[in-house]
Amino acid sequence: MKAVSLFSGCGGLDLGVVQAGFEVIAANDNDPRAARAHARNFPETAFLLGSVTDFTEDRVAALVGSREILEDVDLLVGGPPCPPFSKSRFYLRDKPRAMDDPVGEETITGYLNTLRWLRPRAFILENVAGMAFKVHASTVAHIVQTAESLGYKCASRVLNAADYGVPQIRQRFFIVGIRDDAGAREFNWPEATHAEAPTDGLTLPWEPVGKWIGDLDTDENAADVGHVAGGKHRELLKKVPPGDNYLFFTAKRGHPDPQFEWRSRYWSFLLKLSPELPSWTIQARRSNNMGPLHWRNRILRIEEVKRIQTFPDDWYLDGTVEQQWRQVGNAVPVGLAAVLASSVREALAPATHGQEYLAA
Repeated sequence: MKAVSLFSGCGGLDLGVVQAGFEVIAANDNDPRAARAHARNFPETAFLLGSVTDFTEDRVAALVGSREILEDVDLLVGGPPCPPFSKSRFYLRDKPRAMDDPVGEETITGYLNTLRWLRPRAFILENVAGMAFKVHASTVAHIVQTAESLGYKCASRVLNAADYGVPQIRQRFFIVGIRDDAGAREFNWPEATHAEAPTDGLTLPWEPVGKWIGDLDTDENAADVGHVAGGKHRELLKKVPPGDNYLFFTAKRGHPDPQFEWRSRYWSFLLKLSPELPSWTIQARRSNNMGPLHWRNRILRIEEVKRIQTFPDDWYLDGTVEQQWRQVGNAVPVGLAAVLASSVREALAPATHGQEYLAA
């Protein structure tokens, strides 16, 4: 099955789609670093470096070699840039939100325009969980109503990556659409395989992050080289128990020498991983005091962040450490993308093919 990707970034959603059995024939992003990474990781995929508004039918047809190749695309995927819909935008009152933001308007419209001319059998649109908030209801309604007018039956849901075996508590919002005349079966959201406290005897516990990255930290003497965390609060960070944050040093928590007022900082301030728990959401910005930070009191390494996002160890990233971190932090966890794309593939595939894929 053939897929097309928008806002591809470093390829988390794309790799999940490939793992689910699709071939990504064309992709797009406006970041040159994403283009260079995509060329290395997906050498067979045609890539358009530029705005989504440049991703027109004529240009993409020339990119892939012919218009006929685009006539039976099975899946369109993409996550328009999330800042206009993020929780942090609520605190930036001088900046517009959602589609009142020029970036939000351009990227959502660009996605829908691609959906209009490409007419894939199905689509997945991804964004931060905040898109599901009531304040963004008009944007979601606009997306769904536009897709329905093009003949798609839509469903939306927030999924937590930790519920599908990813070692990270990361909630993402998805809209899935199946074209009415695609000859598909009913789409079903993937069943959770993991839970914080499973009780049914079938669901597994959430994956502890130590299981995934513990082997990358074997040199006791080199743990902090180039990754010092805490800044002026370095000594306080060392005293924060694994799995806790700056609230450990508040009077409300009973600390004998309080250093901070209750809820006076972002929750991720001095937030330290516990090896026995999943990671909290990896942010798009690398910081020396905003977590999650390693339980050994240092900033996570790129190799560790890739594993937490379920990228392969050999996945190529382009740019400086900060630029690589931003790309990985903005990505959809590969494991979550693969599970969701597999559910879409099951709906699109003839019954026998779907069963063969699941068996494999």
